[in-house]
Amino acid sequence: VDVARAMGSAPKIYEEIAKTTFFGYGELNYNRPRKDSGASTADARRIVLGVEHRFDEKTRLATEIEFEHAVTSSTDPGEAEIEQAYIEHILAPGLSAKAGLFLIPMGLLNEKHEPTYYYGVERNFVETAIIPSTWREGGLTVHGNAESGLSWDMGVTTGFDLSKWDPTSSEGRKSPLGSIHQELALAKGKDLSAFGALNYRGIPGLLVGGAVFSGKASQGTADFPAANARVTIWDAHARWTPGSFDLSAVFARGHISDTAAFNLTLVGNPTLVPEEFYGWYVQGAYRLWRSGEMAFTPFVRYERFNTASKFASLPDGLGPDATPAEKVWTGGFNFYLNPNVVFKADYQKFKLDSTRDRFDLGVGYQF
Repeated sequence: VDVARAMGSAPKIYEEIAKTTFFGYGELNYNRPRKDSGASTADARRIVLGVEHRFDEKTRLATEIEFEHAVTSSTDPGEAEIEQAYIEHILAPGLSAKAGLFLIPMGLLNEKHEPTYYYGVERNFVETAIIPSTWREGGLTVHGNAESGLSWDMGVTTGFDLSKWDPTSSEGRKSPLGSIHQELALAKGKDLSAFGALNYRGIPGLLVGGAVFSGKASQGTADFPAANARVTIWDAHARWTPGSFDLSAVFARGHISDTAAFNLTLVGNPTLVPEEFYGWYVQGAYRLWRSGEMAFTPFVRYERFNTASKFASLPDGLGPDATPAEKVWTGGFNFYLNPNVVFKADYQKFKLDSTRDRFDLGVGYQF
């Protein structure tokens, strides 16, 4: 651009409007199980680097690259992935559109998941096991804002691929949709999905909303037993921040149809496809102390979630029984050195599987 300017040929867009900015976030965590301290782990959980470029006053590019678990190779646990890469264009006042790879607007965490935004060292189970945060799809979406505080999103995107289900792995028990998420990595695109979201922010400090996402998941796989399988997931969420309080709640439920014939081919394996799964949590936090930019905020959260609350009926009792719901109490604090740097500590207590009880420490940042 500088050379072009020197030659007197710089486009007007660069002279007056163009701007490229860098941003990112990261978190480093320590987890120590109560009953097996030898299984303690320390992890550079994720480092995310982003670049935004504004082409003009109406059009911008947003990209994010995420690195997980510090080292990425064929023999290491790390991953490198594109978390977002989309073009956004303002169509009219209060109306914009995105095209590319973007986050689905569901729940409280999926779109806003920087460690300074949420309480606790680890992301909550409902918005990772049921809503597979960070959940992104490729497609086209339109977003609108009204002066009343009402906003809406609707779009058409790629969807899930049920043929990816691995019945020999525990991945589907941890997160049914996380195990069949395509992440726009050579994603099968025969069966597209649609979503809609509605949120209200017309009262200061209050957010109330919900979203639904649905699409077929067989993706034209030849001779696939669940040819008409459809994934549908919806949520309702609320957050209220009066004064020093921060109160929130999320409920999410998912359904996968036409799974019986597919599960018949999987009988004998440890992980069959659930027909229904759900989760909810309530959380309360209170800013107990503040001095300048520093703040100390204790919190408590109760979660109940079930990744296999119902299976489709199979003959002769071949199908597995529904699993009981796990219940988790999490209590701890966020200490903000400033709004962009946070130190965290918490303790998690599991009702069904007490071997998972643990103490967590973490540090997070964004810029």
